[in-house]
Amino acid sequence: MAVPPDAPAPRALAPTGEPVSRAHDGIASAPPGTQTLARGIAIVNAVSRGRTRLRDIAEETGVGRSTTHRLLQLLLATGYLRQLDDGAYALGPALIELGYQALQENPVTGVAAPVLRALADRVHDTVHLAIEGRGQVLYLDKIPGTRGAVMRSQIGHRMPLTRTGIGKALLLDSPGRWSERFLAERPAGAGHGLEHDVLTADAFVQVMEASAGRGVAFDLEENEPGILCVAAPVRDTSGSIVAAISVTATRPYMPPERLETLAPIVQDAAARISTGLGWRAT
Repeated sequence: MAVPPDAPAPRALAPTGEPVSRAHDGIASAPPGTQTLARGIAIVNAVSRGRTRLRDIAEETGVGRSTTHRLLQLLLATGYLRQLDDGAYALGPALIELGYQALQENPVTGVAAPVLRALADRVHDTVHLAIEGRGQVLYLDKIPGTRGAVMRSQIGHRMPLTRTGIGKALLLDSPGRWSERFLAERPAGAGHGLEHDVLTADAFVQVMEASAGRGVAFDLEENEPGILCVAAPVRDTSGSIVAAISVTATRPYMPPERLETLAPIVQDAAARISTGLGWRAT
């Protein structure tokens, strides 16, 4: 099929009628001489967000269709993308290899692994390890519990920071971001009865202040109905939060009293990982 001339793709419009910003893809702000690389990265990011057709990818990125087509061919040839039988594009095997290598090279995963396993054996619930990636929770490890609970979290997947216990733990040292992130992640049409939906930004800040004071954060069904968790931050040798861990269970196995019982257990596990990264409590 012929590729249309290389004119800029029509820009998608927000509900207000204003063009949707693509600043997060970094094309407009790319340093001189790196536009082609920035466009390729933007295309991979667009596919990761579910834009699987040439027209949709070009529209999402603002890159002309013929340029998009040429870059897609390069990304297919190098394994960063693959093409399905119906012609749709998907992430390719090269990204799996690089992602696995990046995961193995992150010192947190190696130090945390035995601690997470011991924690999972002790509590019998799902245990997570995550870092912050591009302003979201990025899961590095997950050990499913033995109670048969199914939840959406997966290694390599992202979740909102302010709607997950593990995300709140990652934010404990960043009070200047609490209100901004809460408002940015507040779901459209909020007000369906979940705690996160009825909280104001000021109330969320108060929750975070209390969590920071305790050094532990909770998810009270804010991200997923029926799912609760206890989370604590992991620190490196500088004392900075570099990761967080959590214990997650369904409501029947996580009554308020168990949340309180698990808090020091999760904190202790996080402290052991932190110690392995060179952190020393003062």
